[in-house]
Amino acid sequence: MSTCATASRDLAEPLAGTAATARTWLLIEQPGPWGRKALTQSRLDPDLGQALDAAASAHGGRVALIRRPGRHAESATTAQHRVFLARTDPGDSWIRTTTLRGDGLAALRELDFAALDTAPPGARSAPRNTALPGPGWEPYEGDPLALVCTNGRRDRCCALLGRPLAAELVASGGADVWEITHIGGHRFAPTLLVLPYGYAYGRLTATAVKGVVDAVRDGLVLTDGCRGRSAWDRPGQTADLAVRARTGEAAAHALTVSAVRQEPARHGCEEQRWQVTVTHIDGRRWNVALRERAEGPPLPASCGAAPAAPVRMDVVRFEELPAPRTT
Repeated sequence: MSTCATASRDLAEPLAGTAATARTWLLIEQPGPWGRKALTQSRLDPDLGQALDAAASAHGGRVALIRRPGRHAESATTAQHRVFLARTDPGDSWIRTTTLRGDGLAALRELDFAALDTAPPGARSAPRNTALPGPGWEPYEGDPLALVCTNGRRDRCCALLGRPLAAELVASGGADVWEITHIGGHRFAPTLLVLPYGYAYGRLTATAVKGVVDAVRDGLVLTDGCRGRSAWDRPGQTADLAVRARTGEAAAHALTVSAVRQEPARHGCEEQRWQVTVTHIDGRRWNVALRERAEGPPLPASCGAAPAAPVRMDVVRFEELPAPRTT
């Protein structure tokens, strides 16, 4: 039986620029069964899940549920819930964590996503206490968080391909491994999000994931199988990976998407064009011209969805810009 992941892989659908967009991630441990819309269809209070989703979405964030891998995951219960809050901006990537009792999860309603999103550069590495209510928020200093999408109620590919990958990662060690409800892109399963940098990956093997995690531990980014950094939108993700591919730059914090400009639509043309400026911490800059269009044989975005032509982002021009003048 064909699946969305098989169809996407067979037609070599490009991965670059397909990561979910989120500058801030709130992850809540919630074992037990997950429905298709896990924030409101799980053992988490649905009103709380809906409120957190709305608050995070309004300020460039996403909320997801997590649980430890294993056959026990869907039947497990817990009196305490591990919670992670992560920011993925270059130079300001961090993770804070706390543990809350079930009746204490309501304190998450007080999270100030607006304050987190508008803090000046450098401040996000030490969020104000007013933005992080509740006791016990501490810097997370463990292994990189490796989050594998496994929610079969949302798409069967995530369960069939994600759960074995998560189990292999646990066995190999070197990462803090969790199953996660949704990071987008079922057809690229197995999919992975690595924090604190927020790079997403698709179609990975356990060996490849080990390389990704080892790189993150050293402050680096592997581009093989990479879908993009969640801090940026689709054009920014594609441009970042294009610069890394052409320059060999691997340091996670070396590059910033400093400008994204959509060109006016051309009459009678359905494609979109973008100009993206990527800046290096050493002052170098590049302009990446992109073209976004629906092209190729129809593919389902997820299992059971109607096939449609996949939207791809192509690099049409790449140039290094002159160094800015200094006075």
